[in-house]
Amino acid sequence: MYVSYIPQIISNLSGSKGNPIQPLVAFINCTIWTAYGLLKKEKDWPIVWANIPGIFLGAATFITAIFNFG
Repeated sequence: MYVSYIPQIISNLSGSKGNPIQPLVAFINCTIWTAYGLLKKEKDWPIVWANIPGIFLGAATFITAIFNFG
């Protein structure tokens, strides 16, 4: 799911603006799920590891969508 952000990041860096809402929501979603996995009494590592890429890729996509890099 998060690999689909890579072409959007490249497009954003080339000067084509993307929609920042969806990657922002994905970033927030992945952050909440990661926190949930870490805050459980018995850590839920599969949830944590599955959502960490979404935090970084969602943030990168959001940042490149709102700033003009091209």
